[in-house]
Amino acid sequence: MHAKLSCIAILLLTAGALRGEESAWQKAVDAAARTEPSARIVVIDKKSGKLVAAAHLDDAARTLAEPGSTLKPLLVFQMIAAGRWEPTRHVMCARELTVAGHRLNCSHPQMPPMDASEALTWSCNSYFAEVAAHVRPDELEAMLRKTGVLAPSGLAANEASAAFRAPESVEKTKLAFLGVDGVRVTPLELAEAYRWLALEMEKAPSSTAAETVREGLSNSASYGMAGGAGMGGVPVMGKTGTAALGGQHQTHGWFAGIAGDVVIVVYLPAGRGMDAAEIAGIVLKSSPLAGKRTSK
Repeated sequence: MHAKLSCIAILLLTAGALRGEESAWQKAVDAAARTEPSARIVVIDKKSGKLVAAAHLDDAARTLAEPGSTLKPLLVFQMIAAGRWEPTRHVMCARELTVAGHRLNCSHPQMPPMDASEALTWSCNSYFAEVAAHVRPDELEAMLRKTGVLAPSGLAANEASAAFRAPESVEKTKLAFLGVDGVRVTPLELAEAYRWLALEMEKAPSSTAAETVREGLSNSASYGMAGGAGMGGVPVMGKTGTAALGGQHQTHGWFAGIAGDVVIVVYLPAGRGMDAAEIAGIVLKSSPLAGKRTSK
């Protein structure tokens, strides 16, 4: 009897601790949302997929937008895992890139030829356009569906479903691979896709694909294009994305990342991926992860 009561007490304490941590995440998200009221922010549990905290959840469920460069890690991971891309291969950044009429010039610093990890760190469009050239137009949809990014997450009512237009050429495949045309997703769907990526990397942490993507995303959120996320003082892997809805001049910005046991996605209706990464940094700075690190 006493053992049974002890087990119940432990379960109650555990449940209370989990509720307390979720409350702390929500406070961190609320603080970031006050800095940028338009931000859609989603935090989900990496293992269970449960929603932990959110800002503008209804909008996050209904917003469909081009994901930009946030697709790069999801797709290059699969290419490396399948042995279809050698991550040590170096590609020279052309700086200026036009694909099917879309100008996709890189904004990162001048760099020598990059390998896959470095290209993720600096989000080099020239590099990933080259990777995309090795993807057949008829297989891209299956690669994306594998991650869950093209299906509703089930985390909110009246959730929109991703829009995907099958590419008809290599050039269109490149645009979809780079997340600027032919694909629109919600923040909830992108969060589920990064949860998939996190779990895949944990299945075989020493695999070439996992090591390459983990290094690229960690460096990106440390000193690369997503460096704003690292300003929160919490170890985080992440990727930015910047795109323009339907080819408009105004851009929207994304950050998608993995920190501790959660996945965090930030979407800005107007802005750049670098701006979204800074919002993620604000969330992480006052999150339960920051408290845990401080206590060590």
